Amino acid sequence: MDATGISVPKSEFTYLKKEQTLTRQYIIVQNDKLEFPIYVYRFSDTEYSALWMKCTHQGAELQASGEALHCPSHGSEFTNKGMVSNGPAEKKLRSFPVIVQTETITIDLRQS
Repeated sequence: MDATGISVPKSEFTYLKKEQTLTRQYIIVQNDKLEFPIYVYRFSDTEYSALWMKCTHQGAELQASGEALHCPSHGSEFTNKGMVSNGPAEKKLRSFPVIVQTETITIDLRQS
């Protein structure tokens, strides 16, 4: 991890349960430079989204629940691609570019 990005091993999305390897839908990543965490959603081994967990309505921290993000303050909901699925928020979430490599994904923090 450096000032421009966060590298996450793909293995962060897998876990063992009763000797079976299972895959998480998403993980939450923290970065000291950001006020809020990043929700990293795994669509497939080659497609991920990275969304800033800050509601675009009034700036509250969002809560992740599976394929959606929910704002506890006023009820706004967002999809795993950052689009508004329920108001009062009207703007999509800030997203970060994700570079997918063989063993890691890198979240580029320089732009949205």
